[in-house]
Amino acid sequence: MTSVLFEKFFDDLLIAEGGYSNNPNDSGGETRFGITEKVARANGYEGLMKELPVALAKKIYKAKYWDALLLDEIRDDCPTLCLKLADIGVNLGVKQAAFFLQRLLNVMNNRGKLYPEIKVDGQIGPSTISVLKKLLAIRGRDGERVLVRALNCMQGMFYLSLAERREKDEVFIYGWFLNRVS
Repeated sequence: MTSVLFEKFFDDLLIAEGGYSNNPNDSGGETRFGITEKVARANGYEGLMKELPVALAKKIYKAKYWDALLLDEIRDDCPTLCLKLADIGVNLGVKQAAFFLQRLLNVMNNRGKLYPEIKVDGQIGPSTISVLKKLLAIRGRDGERVLVRALNCMQGMFYLSLAERREKDEVFIYGWFLNRVS
């Protein structure tokens, strides 16, 4: 069963990602609904990418991105943060989304006075969830707002760095900032 928030994420994602694409500048290669051929094949899809069913794309996004980031565990406490982490997970990788969050949580702990530091390992688990909930209990809604703003900054810097390293990605930078960093 999926949550209302996951449904919103998926609906918004379909709009942002569009249908079928085979842009020669895209490192992901052939995609449909933002699902790369590599990911589709790893999830048992054998057909043409142009025909990847939306139901399979939804199943992949739920398992590979939403569930991997444990977003159902925090969706009620911080829905905006969930949507931002899911977006980063899809576009930059789940590990990168987790790294960003863990790094932020560690620097927002007031030198360990608010809560203990966590290991920055790129995997959201019980420690990350616990520390996130402590931050939210202390900072309230402002805590979520600050985390989302900081994640946007980190995501934007990641895109800038990527386009500087790989000139072919300059084609995408405007759209990334328009549609992903908000």
